[in-house]
Amino acid sequence: MLLGVRHHGPGSARAVRAALDEGRPEAVLIEGPPEADSLVHLTADEGMRPPVALLAHVVDEPGRSAFWPLAEFSPEWVAIQWAVGRGVPVRFIDLPAANSLARNEEEGDPTSGGEDAVRIDPLAVLAETAGYDDPERWWEDAVEHRAGGGDAFAPFEALGEAMGALREAYGDGGHGRDLAREAHMRLRMRAAQKEFGPDRVAVVCGAWHVPALRRKVAVAADRALLKGLPKVRAEMTWVPWTNRRLSRASGYGAGVSSPGWYGHLFGAPDRPVERWMTKVARLLREEDRLVSSAHVIEAVRLADTLAAMRGRPLAGLTETTDAVRAVMCEGSDVPLALVHDKLVVGDVLGEVPEAAPAVPLQRDLTRLQRKLRLKPDALERELQLDLRKETDAARSTLLHRLRLLGIGWGEPVRSRGSTGTFRETWRLRWEPELSVRVAEAGVWGTTVLGAATGKATADAVGAAGLADVTALAERCLLAALPDALPVVMRVLADRAALDADVGHLAQALPALVRSLRYGDVRGTDTAALGEVALGLAERLFVGLPPACTGLGAEAALEMRGHVDAVHQAVGMLGELTPDAGSGGAGSQGVRARWVSVLRVLARREAVAGVVRGRGVRLLLDGGELADEAVARLMGLALSRGGDPAEGAAWIEGFVGGGSGGGMLLVHDDRLLGLVDDWLSGVSADAFIDVLPLLRRTFSEYEPGVRRTLGELVRRGPAGGGVAVGGGGVPGFAEEIDAARADAVVATVRALLGEAPAGREGLVGAVG
Repeated sequence: MLLGVRHHGPGSARAVRAALDEGRPEAVLIEGPPEADSLVHLTADEGMRPPVALLAHVVDEPGRSAFWPLAEFSPEWVAIQWAVGRGVPVRFIDLPAANSLARNEEEGDPTSGGEDAVRIDPLAVLAETAGYDDPERWWEDAVEHRAGGGDAFAPFEALGEAMGALREAYGDGGHGRDLAREAHMRLRMRAAQKEFGPDRVAVVCGAWHVPALRRKVAVAADRALLKGLPKVRAEMTWVPWTNRRLSRASGYGAGVSSPGWYGHLFGAPDRPVERWMTKVARLLREEDRLVSSAHVIEAVRLADTLAAMRGRPLAGLTETTDAVRAVMCEGSDVPLALVHDKLVVGDVLGEVPEAAPAVPLQRDLTRLQRKLRLKPDALERELQLDLRKETDAARSTLLHRLRLLGIGWGEPVRSRGSTGTFRETWRLRWEPELSVRVAEAGVWGTTVLGAATGKATADAVGAAGLADVTALAERCLLAALPDALPVVMRVLADRAALDADVGHLAQALPALVRSLRYGDVRGTDTAALGEVALGLAERLFVGLPPACTGLGAEAALEMRGHVDAVHQAVGMLGELTPDAGSGGAGSQGVRARWVSVLRVLARREAVAGVVRGRGVRLLLDGGELADEAVARLMGLALSRGGDPAEGAAWIEGFVGGGSGGGMLLVHDDRLLGLVDDWLSGVSADAFIDVLPLLRRTFSEYEPGVRRTLGELVRRGPAGGGVAVGGGGVPGFAEEIDAARADAVVATVRALLGEAPAGREGLVGAVG
């Protein structure tokens, strides 16, 4: 008996069960890879819970893989359960995975599992022929809402005839590879019929293949189609699957649009609409929405009414969705999106028994997940970890090791409510493809620790640059890989000694210092890392001043970023390294050396203006420069005989770049006066050139800071000016200077193209 089905169709699943109950075959053949024959018995294990999938991969190249997903409402799963429960042999008859994986490699057509997607959609053609514009709605009316009873084989005969007409019109549907698959199915069918009898074998396959399997073809012709097919060594096992991955939206060719809804239809013994509305109400109540029993009753009535108005035998997903939107969601699509995500699609994750074949790495990962109570879940969730607790620290280590192996089960995110280094936040979500990543990572070792160590060691040797090695050292500390760290440190020391690029050194030092901090939190011995960091800092201190001269605008901005990063790193390095005396390389020594470097950057005229300005600012913030000295350096940088562009760059370095410079100008009227006096003296032509740079500087301030600065500038100097720091720079008065305010009008007109540009104060740049 040929039972043509729709993959993952609950109506087909019920029909298959009824047909098997009536026909009582002595063998059941399933469309799927024959390598799965030895895995069928696991479907009876208590630990097997769909959705699950058969996973096949190339032995020497696990990344080349294919999945054959099965849900509780899949006809193939129902047929397997029926046969295993009665001791009836189950055999898979599709092209072997060893051939299909090899063909995918040659044809560049990655397998998504199950039936290949034909260029025509058979359901869409049949629905259009029946006058439907939605294939899913046609399928519900024709199959899902069909009353039971009568001839159990009638639905398969009707669907087979329809597919026969389509095959006559469209041939193989544009996929010639189906010819070899169907040839292999016919050969396996003949063998089973010869063994059990021609009428004692049931074949469950995609309805699209039924006409080809009925066709009389010579055995020699079928064998000729299969002769010479490429072949690889393949292994197969069961892996957990998810409803979301069964969805057509995931890219799965044989997927359905609403796996959660189909699972409900298959599992509901009666009154499916009423039961569905109850599920929706429960979900919305959990989200603190007011949904009563009256809402449920009214939604059921509306769904039934809509079905009657639309001429449908029963309310389907379209009617229930419209009713939920109108009654329970008050017309809003926001809660309806939640219903679609949680119920229509669903976040169900299947389970497979421990007896299922698995690579050693997978078994070790499963053991650790159980030990640390980290159960894989298809639903995305956040995990807050306190690294001071033993279990949380072990969870963090496991997640970091998996990330190093390319197994992205967890993604670190910014912690909310705490910035301490002892806290971590992870976003966890298990995807079926991670099983493939685990198999791929198995080449590095048989345990998570061993594999992560092997991978880190190989990555260190093959790293392209110094920054890559420092980042790897950081990851090794996070993942607690003591055996890999010496290799990484040796490579790091060699690369640091040979790399003379200041930019590379500046990128590497912050990562090393972060690694020291992480090691301190986790109680890891990082003495060797600290020595390398101190040596790197010393080489950086020597090379930084020459590297800051002769830079273009973009290069100077990049170098300012390096200076900021190194300054922060030196601060942490001083806290994390032992004191070796003021002249040594310890905490006091490294800080003192950095201050001397900043002094050189602040005073050397050949250094780019934006770097000089930032050097002065960092010295001021650290208490290494008095206010008078800062005012003097600013006065020199902004002297009227200097280059206005360099002056603007100096200002950006001093108070720009998100450094909080706006508040500094608000609270220090002397510095604000220096900036305003310099800007007021810029010529009209030069002002047009420096205005974009100044606007970039001041645009980074908070609106309140910009408003306050504008008010301060608008008031102007106090009665004739007050000397500041002996330099004769005017202060600011409480009242507005009308003459200075009127001067702005000419500049605004110039910017609008109404008059030549004139002289303007700071208010033009701030505003």
